[in-house]
Amino acid sequence: MIERVSLFNNKRDFLLFISVSALILLVSLFLEYRNFSEFTRFDSALVEATVLKQYTKSKNNRTYQVLKLKSEDGVTFYTTAKKSLQDVKDKKLELEIWPKDLNFQGYLTTFYANSKIININENTSAKQKLDSYIFSAHENKNVANVYQALYTNAPVEEDIQNKFSNLGVSHIVAISGFHLAILSALLYFLLKPIYKYAQNRLFPYRNSKIDLFIIVASVLLAYMFFLDSPPSLVRSFGMFVVGFALYDRGIEIFSMQTLLVTILLLLAFFPRLAFSLGFWLSAGGVFYIFLFLLHFKNLNLFWQIIGISVLVYLFMLPVSLFIFQNFSIYHPFSIILAILFTPFYPISILLHMIGFGNVFDAFLEWLLVLGEDGTKVALNLYIFLLHVALSLAAIWSRNGMWVLTLFSGSIFIYAIYNVA
Repeated sequence: MIERVSLFNNKRDFLLFISVSALILLVSLFLEYRNFSEFTRFDSALVEATVLKQYTKSKNNRTYQVLKLKSEDGVTFYTTAKKSLQDVKDKKLELEIWPKDLNFQGYLTTFYANSKIININENTSAKQKLDSYIFSAHENKNVANVYQALYTNAPVEEDIQNKFSNLGVSHIVAISGFHLAILSALLYFLLKPIYKYAQNRLFPYRNSKIDLFIIVASVLLAYMFFLDSPPSLVRSFGMFVVGFALYDRGIEIFSMQTLLVTILLLLAFFPRLAFSLGFWLSAGGVFYIFLFLLHFKNLNLFWQIIGISVLVYLFMLPVSLFIFQNFSIYHPFSIILAILFTPFYPISILLHMIGFGNVFDAFLEWLLVLGEDGTKVALNLYIFLLHVALSLAAIWSRNGMWVLTLFSGSIFIYAIYNVA
């Protein structure tokens, strides 16, 4: 078997890549700043935006609605509206907003602005129609919300989010690279025999791998745009494209170099991703998968699946506890759920397509009940930074990998002790 080569064979190539990435980043930031200047040129701005979230809030004896919106230029912001406002989730609004005291960092992240709704586009979008179809397939609205999150990236209700966080499966509900990997594999194996049949009769000179990649990538790209380009999906799609480009040129793809190249390129072209928690959590999950493969790539497939499932869970646990703090005695059960999710996801899609989407409702209802029993387990900043340092050290040392495993295992025991 021909051994694949590394992406960077010397410091010069790496420095050249860093320089090009930095140049792209400067251009991207310049364009963003020009848009920011235009956006804040006057006291108010007219925007067209899609409603991502809508919920009711009470404060100082006043009840009102909070809207989270995303403009066509990618600007994300919050605003408030009257309690009597109709359900406008997923609808497009025309607003006049007053982004008072907005700075450039706030423009790149998320900010609050007073607003006045000028017009509500009453046309039903394809995403709304799909959400309605999913909702109609389930009697339990919480279960319907879970499926909407899985298929259309709909926001999960806070109560449901906390329950799944207690079970350690929030990453399964939120669309990420895990889902993209399953979908890409499913599309590839469904399309391959069809393509081979056509290739043998019509175009035997074509490269099937490249053609199938283009077809699958096109479908995934359309799906990503349909979901309004969530950061975790952008990261995974970027890695999908970069990974294939490297693979096609005989370069090793399961390496830290691939991950670094993908992250730097995405940040260079889309600076807003630097402020996205979902993007960094998604990148962190891939980092630990590659870290495992770096040291245990010679294991057979079965033990790789088991090892990745267990160790990535342990390595991500300190990150999860530092950020979310949710934990329960059932949290380790997420290892099994993550493995079961691989067949569950495509099967559930098929069942919804043929009118039997409620087959797994009882199981999901059971999970939601199981997730009610949770507690807060907090880690301080210094423990988190030590975990990051050990993770980086483990790249170059097998002993460092074992130290990281021991440290993460200690955090796991500490968390179990707090809920036992």
